[in-house]
Amino acid sequence: MQRTDFGKMACSVARTLDVIGEPWSPLILRDVWVGINRFDEIQADLGISRKVLTERLNWLVAQGVLDRRPYDNRPRYEYVLTGKGTELVDLLMVMVRWGDKWLAGAAGPPVLYRHHACGEVSQVDLRCAHCGEPMHAGDIDLLPGPGAADVA
Repeated sequence: MQRTDFGKMACSVARTLDVIGEPWSPLILRDVWVGINRFDEIQADLGISRKVLTERLNWLVAQGVLDRRPYDNRPRYEYVLTGKGTELVDLLMVMVRWGDKWLAGAAGPPVLYRHHACGEVSQVDLRCAHCGEPMHAGDIDLLPGPGAADVA
């Protein structure tokens, strides 16, 4: 069975899933974001096999989401988010909000997030980049964009 190439679809969700849609990639990005950025540290934190971690890190580097930087005379590297990777963490923050709301249970969220600008513990809130009003699925219309697939 051949895997569908989501990266070639005329759909931004599919293209994003092509980069981070397998389950380990978002967790690797989370680890690098919080400062767990060396191979052995990531492997120990996630309990992921070395083979799978190597494949995922190579993929994320190839996609321009992570940079690999040497930290030792031996061929050892640490991983840092690129600008592209940092924006993907914004996507993860939206996932955090959903998970905290619907899956945290009585114990509550496992992590709280303090906003640097105001010092308050908060959560991500989707807002329109034009007017600043809340922007959720029921608040928008879908229109064809310049990259929409041609309909035959």
